[in-house]
Parts: sequence; C-alpha cells; structure tokens
Amino acid sequence: MDDILALLRSNDRFILTSHLRPDGDALGSEIALAGALRQWGKTVDIINADEAPYNLDWMPGMEHVQQFEGALPQHEAIAEADLIIVLDTNDEERLGRLGSTLRKADAPVLLVDHHTEPEQWFDHMLVRDTASSTGELVYELIDGIDPTAINEEVATALYTAVMTDTGSFRYSSVTPRLHRIIADVLERGGISPAPIHAQIYDRRSMAGLRLLGRMLNRIRIKFNGQLAYSVVTQRMVDDTGASWDDKKGFVNYVLSIDGVKAAVLFSEVSDGAKISFRSESDTHVDEWARAFDGGGHRNASGAYVKGNSFSDVIADVIGAAPRFIDFDFEDSDPLSDEDASRIAELMKSPTR
Repeated sequence: MDDILALLRSNDRFILTSHLRPDGDALGSEIALAGALRQWGKTVDIINADEAPYNLDWMPGMEHVQQFEGALPQHEAIAEADLIIVLDTNDEERLGRLGSTLRKADAPVLLVDHHTEPEQWFDHMLVRDTASSTGELVYELIDGIDPTAINEEVATALYTAVMTDTGSFRYSSVTPRLHRIIADVLERGGISPAPIHAQIYDRRSMAGLRLLGRMLNRIRIKFNGQLAYSVVTQRMVDDTGASWDDKKGFVNYVLSIDGVKAAVLFSEVSDGAKISFRSESDTHVDEWARAFDGGGHRNASGAYVKGNSFSDVIADVIGAAPRFIDFDFEDSDPLSDEDASRIAELMKSPTR
C-alpha cells in the first residue's frame, strides 16, 4: 500500500479506465479516485470503452467520464500520462478496444482490483480478492493520503461502488470494518443512502419491466430446488422494446427463490451467450464460471461463451453444475431430454 500511495503522490497526469459495460463499482471507483486526485492538484482523464448505463448517468462527476472514440485528444492524454490506473478488471480483453492502446502506452500501468487471478502484464498491482469491491480499495487509497478529499461527489461515488458490488450489503464480503468505512463515507460526504439506492434500483423503464416479466416466466428449477436458471433471448428484448441495460439485476430475482443456492441467467447474443452466475454466501460460483472461460467473485461471476448454440450453452453449463456446487440432492440426469425440449420452447415462445 505504501508503494501505491507513493505512486499517487509523485505523479501528476493520470488516465483512469475500467471494464466494458461499466457497473457501479467500476464507475464509482473511477469517479471517486479522480475526484480525490483532482483535489490534490493532479490532471485526470477517465476514458472507458463503453458508455455508462442509464441507471448510473445521474452520478455527480459523470460529466468527466469519456467514451473512447480514438480521438486525437484522447490519444494525446494517454501519451502524456505519468500513470495509467485500471480499476475493477484484471483482463486486457475486458478493456475492449482501449486495452491494446493502454498496454502499448509508455506510462506504467497500475491495477486496483478485487477479482481473482489477475493477468501479469501490469507494472504495479493493488489486488485483494477478499475486498468487498474495488470501491473499498479506492477508499483505502484516499484515506491513506488525505481523507478530507471525501466530499459529497467522492462520497456518492464510493457509496455507489460498494453498495452495488455487495448486493446492497448482503454478500459475505460485507464485514464490520466495511460498515465502519461506509459510516465514514456517509459522514464525511454528508450524503444519504436512500436517494442513491432509488436512482440505481428504482428507475426501470416500462419496456424493462415487460422484459423482467418474461424472464421470470421462464425460470426453471433443478437439483431439488437448489439451482435456478432463466433466459433472456434476443427475441424477448426485441419484442418488449427493452435494451440490454434493462436486464441488469435480473439474476438476483432468480437467486431470491427460497431454497436456491445458485442462480444462472443466460443472455443470448449474436455469437453465443453471456452468463451471469450468483450464489448464496457459502456457495461459490467463480470456479464454475472459470470452467467456461469466465471468472469473477465467489458469489458473483460471469462468462461469455462464443460459437456454440444458445441451447447447447445452457445444457453444458447446467450439466456441469454438480462439479462445482455441493447440492444436497443430485438429479439423476441434470438436463433431461424434457428439459432440452423445454429450453427450445422457451426460446421460441411468443410474446405474452
């Protein structure tokens, strides 16, 4: 930590970035760290490959977040940077088309992250996979230099980062120490949690609610009620007029079913499937996700399977579940012919 703090103190020009489809932890960590650095007299550019989702566009400081377009000023800022900081992802591919540009830059690259198994091309790393969020690590950085930098904007970003990545403080990564950190953030920033939560979770479009209804109608249960899964197909999105941003948080509804240890949401894309894994505290899904070239946290992970048909991906992932989840009861056939037929019908079913 002392070495990382020295990097922040001794450098003047910074580039901050995070992963594709940035979430609350990614954007909150970027905005909070950038806000503190600017108060310390630093020059900071936040550049991401993707734009922010609609439920985070309200956040103070969002006006400083750029989408990478390959414009000359962006390349100049990267070329002039003293330090590049990658937050909340440890994988070059997850940086999108910005990844190779940053990796080729002259400036050293610092990783600040809480995911497992980081790639080894970073010059400096602050990685703790037991941290609740990258936002928690950013708080430690700010607190280690000057906690008075936690003003209203920084506090809002930090709270958003931690709250969204802990499932509103319900995951096993939530500790007494984390609650003390959040108390400090709320007090220093003079902010209230309720408006932040409302902006993030209570802003659903009518189309998004229609899509949610169709996803809920397609939930299926396996392994004596201990595994639940559902699907979001491209047809469902098109028929409801929703966007892919509207499905954020859907997998948590699947996990909320009484008795379910692990939940999976399969989202159909043009070249395969995106998969969201969630689980209760003592059940870990990160190894399961890694088996399909994904990864993430113990209780929240993801994967992107390309090339296979959507129905084949569902069959493969659900069929593999007993290798990674300790079910109290095993189906004799994890995915029967009847299940496979049901999947096919779900994908073809008309809008209702």
